[in-house]
Amino acid sequence: MAAYPVVSGPYGFKPVNLIGGQVFSGSTRNLPIQYNYGTAIYYGDFVKLTAGYVEILANTISSNVAMGVFLGCYYTNPTTKNRQFSQYYPGNITAGDITAIICDDPDTVFRVAVTTTAGGSTIGSASSILVGQNMAGNTATGNATSGNSYGAVVGASSSTGNFRVMNLVPDTQISLSSTYVSGGAAAATSVVVSGLPVGAFLPIGTDVFNLVSGQLQFTGATLSAASTVTTTGNTTLTVTAITTQVAGTVALVETPEVLVKITFGAHRYYVA
Repeated sequence: MAAYPVVSGPYGFKPVNLIGGQVFSGSTRNLPIQYNYGTAIYYGDFVKLTAGYVEILANTISSNVAMGVFLGCYYTNPTTKNRQFSQYYPGNITAGDITAIICDDPDTVFRVAVTTTAGGSTIGSASSILVGQNMAGNTATGNATSGNSYGAVVGASSSTGNFRVMNLVPDTQISLSSTYVSGGAAAATSVVVSGLPVGAFLPIGTDVFNLVSGQLQFTGATLSAASTVTTTGNTTLTVTAITTQVAGTVALVETPEVLVKITFGAHRYYVA
């Protein structure tokens, strides 16, 4: 089953609410960008403060430096002398009033895409076993046409990084049906299935479920190595250790988006 809408690429970190079910009201903080600052900052990028001025921060974010996510800016256009609002900061603007709009609440929950690599734009998958665990951010540069960030988290079968996964996003999940062939016993790290569509890409983090009386039963396994289906015949899947015997009809579920917040030690406001 294909997802709708399709997640075609990373788009940055988009605030949706706060932890505890609190509503994100759109509240932001306006902070200055230095005159003629030379690096572009895209909508949805994490930022830091240096000597009181906003600068871009790699979306991998290290401890105690992030102070929020960039949501656009405004400044006096040096050519027209008019106030200009922009989706992103393009860099090298010779204005003394450049003002960044920042979502700086450390409890903000962000919706974000999953990519297969730290520097790429190919959409990957987050496993359900990472909910409550951490994922790492990527290092991709944003899109100057749209002004949007290419910030994302990177699909993996183990937890690492400074983004705590709050939930998977079910709206855009992709489910592929297959048939169990062999392997798949408890503690096994591979299983053979058949019937997958030729050309289907199965990224790391794709979860393996049994379909039992129309219900999904998680096998405890997620793909630990990516693969591309080359035949409707047998496909061997490399997975994390299986906890429940794989059998019968097997559903492979990809999750291209998650809800995350940055960890306690990553936000600058939590420095004593």
